[in-house]
Amino acid sequence: MKRLHLLAAIAAAALLSGCASSPPGGAPPGAVHGVPAPAAPPAADLRPLATADSGSVAQDPGLTTAPYRYRFAQVMPGSDRFTFQDRDLSFYFRPSQNLLFFQVENRQNRPVWIDWDRCVFYDPRAGSGLVAHSTTLWADRFNVQAPTQIMGLQRYSDYVLPMEYLVDPAGSKQQLHRPLLPDDTTAPQFSDKEFGVDLVFRIEDQPRTYSFRFKVVSVIPN
Repeated sequence: MKRLHLLAAIAAAALLSGCASSPPGGAPPGAVHGVPAPAAPPAADLRPLATADSGSVAQDPGLTTAPYRYRFAQVMPGSDRFTFQDRDLSFYFRPSQNLLFFQVENRQNRPVWIDWDRCVFYDPRAGSGLVAHSTTLWADRFNVQAPTQIMGLQRYSDYVLPMEYLVDPAGSKQQLHRPLLPDDTTAPQFSDKEFGVDLVFRIEDQPRTYSFRFKVVSVIPN
């Protein structure tokens, strides 16, 4: 009898856990995506810069149950590893249907800053505008975003998306946003579309812009 009560309790806990994972606000899966804020930098979504897989095309790292699978290429600066480096910084990118993940390493022994208010996102619908990242909320749309400091010889992981893709969370402390690329029947129309970001860093008190562009190589039904 005790064993039956224990099994019933476990089943009830599992049911409650499933209910708690429903999309916020009853939104259909894939329509709006929520991230608790402030969100931790998604370091687990990125691989170490030195061991990025070779190959000119990358698949979307998530959304294995989405109706369509996107594949990407880095076209500016051209790279078959989704990387770029100079004497100061080293970058690794992971494009996604929802967000553009990146990791940057400060290669010198002095701090640098990401100047978010000067960064620009170029979306796949040929628009451009301000950049949002992991801690940007709907309420921050018209506020100054604090720069992010990266200490010497350290790495920083984050993601970026167009500021205008943020969605009103109706008072909750979540970052809700539209996906960067659609997962409905319009998805195949985005094959060959390009998107990207200009990331502006302050290095030794001088602004420096790093421009990156990515192309949708193919859109394949799952």
